[in-house]
Amino acid sequence: MSTTLEELEPVKNFFIGIDSDGCTFDTMEIKHKKCFCPVLIDQFDLHSISEYVRETWEFVNLYSRFRGTNRFSGFVHTFDLLAERKEYIVSKVKLPELKRIRNWVSSESRLGNPSLKKVAEESNNTELAMLYEWSFKVNESISKIVRNVPPFPYVKKSLEKINKYADAIVISSANQESLNREWSENDIDQYVRFIAGQEIGNKNNCFKQASAGKYSPGKMLMIGDAPGDLRAARANNALFFPIVPGKEADSWEYLYTLGLDRFLEGTYSGQFEEKLITDFFDHLPEQPPWDSRY
Repeated sequence: MSTTLEELEPVKNFFIGIDSDGCTFDTMEIKHKKCFCPVLIDQFDLHSISEYVRETWEFVNLYSRFRGTNRFSGFVHTFDLLAERKEYIVSKVKLPELKRIRNWVSSESRLGNPSLKKVAEESNNTELAMLYEWSFKVNESISKIVRNVPPFPYVKKSLEKINKYADAIVISSANQESLNREWSENDIDQYVRFIAGQEIGNKNNCFKQASAGKYSPGKMLMIGDAPGDLRAARANNALFFPIVPGKEADSWEYLYTLGLDRFLEGTYSGQFEEKLITDFFDHLPEQPPWDSRY
């Protein structure tokens, strides 16, 4: 593999970016339900409203159009929605202000532990320090709990097919250590030229660095399970193939049997892609189920 995304030189005529958590691997549920949220509740002493924290966290990160976002953006969004809930308002729990966290999340292009640790130490800010401790503990929990999770059915067959015709890389908002481990322990890292996690940069920038000026229009594709993957594709004038939450195995089979062929033949864009995206969004609500206004 190349050292940086910018150093990647085209070997094939096609380029494909592939998301990991919830897309290639069925790891979203276990990571968020067993790692992210329990550590969040404990770190910020939210035990008395843990039921509502859990429901809010899972809506944001698993069951909505915000699904698949960077953990720190998901953190802020969760607290925003939680603050509006009746159950929280009538409680005596005090949520952190998040002012310094919001500033960092909105201004930092590499939302990962290395950059967070640096700014937390330099600013000596308590909130940033707590956020880093939460994220660090989440990674520790993931490394202990999330092991030997196989890829979805048809992933390996699809990667083998992709490898024949396209330069492929992993573009994910997960942390680098877990990505490297999950792809290598399943022996599928051999099919991609680079694995880019949250420490490398956001999905838009990673896709751009790897592909800009290197591939022709219509020959770039992003495979993902979240709207952020679609945005990364559109920001780089690329096509998008959705792995639909709850229908992951069917999605990969469809990619293998028809989607890749349409992409390689140049008949993917237009009505075919539009129908896939419509079905994808039909499975991801915008508004939380507890909000009585909707």
